[in-house]
Amino acid sequence: MRARLERDFERFKRELPGDFPHYIRSAYRIDLTARYLGYTIPHPIGKASGQLSLSVEQLDTDRAAGLAFVVLKTAIAEDAEGSRSMGAWAVHETRMKVERRSSASGDEGWTVTWKGRGWDRSLDEYLALVRAAADLTRSGEIVAVPSVKYHLPRLDQEFRETEYRYTTERLASAWGTGFLPLEKDFSPTLAGNELADEREQVLRWLREVPGRIRSAAGPGGVRLALKLMNARFDDAFQVRMVEAAGSADALVVFNRMWDPELTVAFGGFDLSDRNLRVLRAVREQHLATPPLSGTGNVCSGRLILDYARLGCESVQLHTFFQLPLSEYPASEGSRPQRALHTLLFHPEHGLIAGMLDLESAGLLPRQDGELRFLQIGKIECP
Repeated sequence: MRARLERDFERFKRELPGDFPHYIRSAYRIDLTARYLGYTIPHPIGKASGQLSLSVEQLDTDRAAGLAFVVLKTAIAEDAEGSRSMGAWAVHETRMKVERRSSASGDEGWTVTWKGRGWDRSLDEYLALVRAAADLTRSGEIVAVPSVKYHLPRLDQEFRETEYRYTTERLASAWGTGFLPLEKDFSPTLAGNELADEREQVLRWLREVPGRIRSAAGPGGVRLALKLMNARFDDAFQVRMVEAAGSADALVVFNRMWDPELTVAFGGFDLSDRNLRVLRAVREQHLATPPLSGTGNVCSGRLILDYARLGCESVQLHTFFQLPLSEYPASEGSRPQRALHTLLFHPEHGLIAGMLDLESAGLLPRQDGELRFLQIGKIECP
């Protein structure tokens, strides 16, 4: 299998197999089936919300590449009159700077910087994208999920119910039949805002927002993931955030960190180190959580396994889809295709190699002759 993996890594530099999860299951007896927000997906790799998921053309590219799921750019909620309490997050900025960033531990990774925030066009334009996402999801080719930022009050304020109701009802109508899948984004720029200065205020949001969205969702209902920010407090508070968000249907853990001096969010190994450290604390404290989707510096199959061993049933990437083309071993294909080639087939750092190593170490037994991705979370905490 090791020799085959090296051959496949070279062979697929030009093009991945059309149904690579099936190929991997056939060739390596590895079942990559994963889950995201209740959906069963063919493998664990999806695209996080951001500048790379704001058009139908981008969704088509991701579908053709074979991504398992995509989260749309984050819309800013509004009421029937078009008033948006979080309108400061509707900032237009498409230019992104991809650069190296060294972590406190000395590891050199990548981060992407841009001054934009959420969706800066009209809600009607966003709903057109949601309709396309719903069609793609129902086709079974890829799961595509909208993302929203709603009103977040101070401790002495009430939630703006009209904003929650109007936006959620319109999203549900655009999605069509069945439940509305939705991410509520607690963005990294929120961590840098004075709104997030009070710990109890943040915990109140996490406890109460799911109920507000569900009450506004209508007869079809909503399946809700909370994308948690990295707050500007210690790891212990980050664990409290996970605990407070327990009524969600899923958690995305955790958004980028905030640099108060540069006033930008950042990634790299500082981010994944903290995320994994907090998830390890959650596991060690035996806290019950909704299903988890990991995010933050997912730059190798080994990092996917690190998140999976701490309970994540899927992962979301953003930065790794934006590297200079010279950073990908693949010679052809879109950036999502090249990223998948590295994440899956790299003979040392890829997901297949990592799962074979877990098997060799006696940590991941085969079931009916197969190694299964969703069994990785049952391995004893590293």
